[in-house]
Amino acid sequence: MKIKVIGGICLLLIALVYSCQSDSSIEFKQYYSVGSGVYQAHCQNCHGAKGDGLAGLIPPLTDTAYLKANRSALACMLQNGLKKSISVSNRSYDGQMPASGLTPMEIAQVATYVANSFGNKLGVITVDDVGVDLGKCN
Repeated sequence: MKIKVIGGICLLLIALVYSCQSDSSIEFKQYYSVGSGVYQAHCQNCHGAKGDGLAGLIPPLTDTAYLKANRSALACMLQNGLKKSISVSNRSYDGQMPASGLTPMEIAQVATYVANSFGNKLGVITVDDVGVDLGKCN
């Protein structure tokens, strides 16, 4: 009987904590957690588990200034790949990144994950943001 009462109280507390979260907090957590899996499946092989890239070949994802300055270009980079030279952390990278084949939602999820991992704290990038940004791709 005590176990049922304690279990009921625990469930009530969990429900209370969950209900106290804002919609934006819940949205962020959903994007971020799914984005982690998308990153592992599609990005980690090249950019690494810690987002540190690969020597002079693949840029790191740890440069918050670069990500912040190019936040609206992330969707295009993920959708279409990257075929031009970029400079990240004062280092030039000339390699090519292939197109991802990800859906706009997956792009939003992985962009949110990258933008908030590896020392970055740039907030949620929604599927609506991605839609707008993809409309601006060159």
